[in-house]
Amino acid sequence: MSVFGVFAILITLAAVFGWVNERTLRLPTAIGITLAALILSLVLIGLHGLGLTTLDLWAQDLLDRVPFGKLVMQGLLSFLLFAGSLHVELNELARNRWPVLVLATAGVVLSTLLVGTAIWWLLGLVGLGLPYLWALVFGALISPTDPIAILGILKSSRTPAGLGNLIAGESLFNDGVGVVVFTALLDLAVGSGHSVTLQRIAELFLREAIGGLMFGMVLGLVAYQALKWIDNYAVEVLITLAVVTGGYALAGALHTSGPLAMVVAGLFLGNRGRRFAMSDVTREHLDTFWELVDEILNAVLFLLIGMEVLVVDVTWPLVLVGLAAVVVVLGARLVSVGTTINLLRIRRRYEPYTVRLMTWGGLRGGISIALALSLPPSAAREMVVAMTYVVVVFSILVQGLTVGRLARRMLPQGAPTSS
Repeated sequence: MSVFGVFAILITLAAVFGWVNERTLRLPTAIGITLAALILSLVLIGLHGLGLTTLDLWAQDLLDRVPFGKLVMQGLLSFLLFAGSLHVELNELARNRWPVLVLATAGVVLSTLLVGTAIWWLLGLVGLGLPYLWALVFGALISPTDPIAILGILKSSRTPAGLGNLIAGESLFNDGVGVVVFTALLDLAVGSGHSVTLQRIAELFLREAIGGLMFGMVLGLVAYQALKWIDNYAVEVLITLAVVTGGYALAGALHTSGPLAMVVAGLFLGNRGRRFAMSDVTREHLDTFWELVDEILNAVLFLLIGMEVLVVDVTWPLVLVGLAAVVVVLGARLVSVGTTINLLRIRRRYEPYTVRLMTWGGLRGGISIALALSLPPSAAREMVVAMTYVVVVFSILVQGLTVGRLARRMLPQGAPTSS
């Protein structure tokens, strides 16, 4: 099957599931498409088990032609992060700079240690031993919250306005730290640990994270100047598209963090660029274009998440392990968020519901699955991938569906919300 054929099938399925969701389920689009794709995949697996159809094998072949990890990390991620950060208020993000900074750095490291240690202990307790370094690798890939999942679901959740901005801001930046920690631990786990030193980790962090932030600012400034010199909305939209495609590719060539570069460029153009370098007509067309890109690519991404159950080896013992991992990940999130917020309460007042809502609203998504699928073949990989998939599906379907309801229960009457 050609690349165009694969793309056509994915877009068609996303459209069909989106239509079914709008007509019947009426869930947030990301959740509805994930649920529909997951149900269809499980039905196909069940029918194949009864000997009634081999459509699941055809679907598996289709997914094998779509390298999920590369598609997310080297394709969809750049567009979705840029589109999401375009509409984040920089003033609100600056107001939350300390909790965002601490949660995106120390919070990720603390969560990695807590998740990895707890999973290693639990699996050893039930006789499913996982080497400690591999348990830490799982902790690193599952600890960063997923900005794509969060931004997509917060749009339709009645979360408190300020808290929604804090959750979104944290998720936009913690992936850079997560990838550095994940890379260092993976080097240790696969046996090249002799080359992993504190100096190497520091160099990796400076190049990936700090380099990505600086490169994103340069991209934003160059695009900003280009936008100021013209007034043609088609060309201006094309410039932003070039920032995402060319900028992300160049960041990879420079070995800096492309995701962080896209976030910074999007924040800069979405705030300063929108105010001082665009006409009203350009702003309207830019918003419409990137909103459509965001919706379409999100639909494809969550469709793939639902269908990945066809290629992830998830047995009942691994499902139970994954459900235990859900509890561990939420517990680690509660500790890391609670520690951060309680320390920062010395300087600033936070509402009583902040820790609980940030814990439940810290969704995991496609980035965690992409990192898990990028792991080299090993005895531990199957368990890590299965745990990751169960945690992500629970996060999207259960946490994503209930975070708005939880917010409404905790919010005082008349409090402003993000919807």
